[in-house]
Amino acid sequence: MSAAQKIRRLGFRKWYERELTRCHGNLVLLVFAALGLLGCAETYTARLPITDQLQVLGAAVASAAIAYLALRRYLYQLNHAEFVANQAVCAGCATYGKWDLPASPGAGEQLHVRCRHCGHQWEVQF
Repeated sequence: MSAAQKIRRLGFRKWYERELTRCHGNLVLLVFAALGLLGCAETYTARLPITDQLQVLGAAVASAAIAYLALRRYLYQLNHAEFVANQAVCAGCATYGKWDLPASPGAGEQLHVRCRHCGHQWEVQF
């Protein structure tokens, strides 16, 4: 489901809250992966048998890959949510995030919105 469809279903404020929650979930995953990587660095020693060394290196590579992907996803979701949130302010009265969605859907990844307070209309891009 696209972001425009989710906003239509949930409303902007709920959508934004959920996006930030999902985003920060990736930040928590990043912290856990970094802790795993640090644990692997602490555990690794040349005195271990070769099979144990390979297991520790495999765990370190997996932790690093998870950390990298979690960081990318965190930054993407945060930037996307902020990009949309920056467009949520009515130019007519400066009200934040209080929209009505007209019956006609926007074209592609944009929504035509109308301010509940003053009636000003604009498009929100995704």
